[in-house]
Amino acid sequence: MFKLIQNELMKIFKRPGTYVMIAILIVITSIAGAFTKYEQRGLDAKVDPKWEQNLKEENAALKKQYDAAPNKMVKQSFKKEIAINEYRLNHHIQPESGYNVWNFVKEVSGLISLAGLFTIIISAGIVASEFNWGTIKLLLIRPINRSKILASKYLTVILFAFLMMAILFVYSTALGAILFGMPEKAANYLNYYNGHITEQNMMVHLIIYYGLNSIDMFMLATMAFMISSVFRNSSLAIGLSIFLLFTGSTLTNLVAMKFDWAKYILFANTNLMNYYDGTPTVEGMTMTFSVVMIIIYFLIFQALAFTIFKKRDVAA
Repeated sequence: MFKLIQNELMKIFKRPGTYVMIAILIVITSIAGAFTKYEQRGLDAKVDPKWEQNLKEENAALKKQYDAAPNKMVKQSFKKEIAINEYRLNHHIQPESGYNVWNFVKEVSGLISLAGLFTIIISAGIVASEFNWGTIKLLLIRPINRSKILASKYLTVILFAFLMMAILFVYSTALGAILFGMPEKAANYLNYYNGHITEQNMMVHLIIYYGLNSIDMFMLATMAFMISSVFRNSSLAIGLSIFLLFTGSTLTNLVAMKFDWAKYILFANTNLMNYYDGTPTVEGMTMTFSVVMIIIYFLIFQALAFTIFKKRDVAA
């Protein structure tokens, strides 16, 4: 298996396009850093001596908004802010002042979609290209099980996705440290979940944040891999997956406004950060439900890919 994966990685990194993808990710992160640095010029980090009084006044206003909120989801958002402010007051934790490396790393997490786009392109072509180039026959004449060959290709896609995520995270951290500096005090992130506040190491929080926000990317890459294996068409796999990457969540939210069955759609479940920093797509959804739905979709995609690939006739 290791040699098969190594062989697939060699194929990917022999293509100039792979290095272009990595360069684009680095360049766009650099541009984001330059713009943010420009916006932050002249803004000094100042500790407000009246921060406790300000938080009390903010909470009083938030409670009024909470009472007037039109629905449970909006109330949940206010409830979270109130809980975090009360935790700060009770434990004498000042709100962050100034902009630092961790703010930048979190802001550029939006580029996970770009990393996802590149991963989808690799995933969509890793099987279909073998059929297009006619190299699939050479691959299958080896005394290796077809399932093992397909599994090595999928694991290669996952490794490439991790590489893109690691490049984004490591480079944005290094760039953010150079441009914005490290915080004077290692402040913990206040994590809100199920009505409780816990303190979380900022680095650990960002790793979890990036991980949860990349589920969309991994599932769409898996779907592209399935389409590539079933239909042998990389254009179809790339086109459909990219379309869903940028519109799937929006379309699902529109459906969820009218129908509760929207909770069974893949994109209603892939953003697990909603359970920490927002509200679920459909009221009453839980993280356990979303994880189960993601697993079900994953198994369906893989079952289709492996079943059809194993039965496909490539003699012609």
